[in-house]
Amino acid sequence: MRRVGLTGGIGSGKSAVSRLLARHGAVVVDADLIARDVVKPGTPGLAAVVAEFGEAVLLPDGTLDRPALGRRVFADPSALARLNAILHPLVAEEAARQFSAAERAGTPVAVHDVALLVENGLQDLYDDVVVVAASPETQLDRLVRLRGMDEADARARIAAQAPLADKVAVASYLIDNDGPLEDLAAQVERVWLRLTADGPAASRPSLRRERNGPELSEPGRTVEG
Repeated sequence: MRRVGLTGGIGSGKSAVSRLLARHGAVVVDADLIARDVVKPGTPGLAAVVAEFGEAVLLPDGTLDRPALGRRVFADPSALARLNAILHPLVAEEAARQFSAAERAGTPVAVHDVALLVENGLQDLYDDVVVVAASPETQLDRLVRLRGMDEADARARIAAQAPLADKVAVASYLIDNDGPLEDLAAQVERVWLRLTADGPAASRPSLRRERNGPELSEPGRTVEG
């Protein structure tokens, strides 16, 4: 089974790429969905979050108030680190279970959709790493206009993640997503064809950029605006 890490900054369109890869036949292990599941009411994860941050992070129905928690941790690196220390082991355990199930089922390609792949140094766990890139201006516009965030909150969330150059440095495939969905779908199709045509990658010797399809021989090149 080919294991593929998929990452990108908030507002880059990583989730759209994940959905497109799933339509092509990939099994997607979604770290964000798992992170939601491990803090559902009654779970040890939610109990640990409340013990650390207090009942102010709960809604009246007992579910996690994710926007309130987000505003708190993304403005405070130490709080974010404490939250990650609670969630990451729980998410990793469930992700490993899903990967094992996919392998037992004979899945040819399994994609790990994980926002903090680079921040947590996970790149060596995969045969390939796909990075979805968008300019900071595009990210900000999507977060404010489409998700309804206020600008200060959106900027804080962008700043809390690793810079794009760090993600590009570990990429096997770089997908530029400043354009329309039609362009994105074509890029994802090219990546899928390569993933299913290539044998397992022992290393990532070159960056394959998928905006216009050319191969790049220089790993770590950044994305133009």
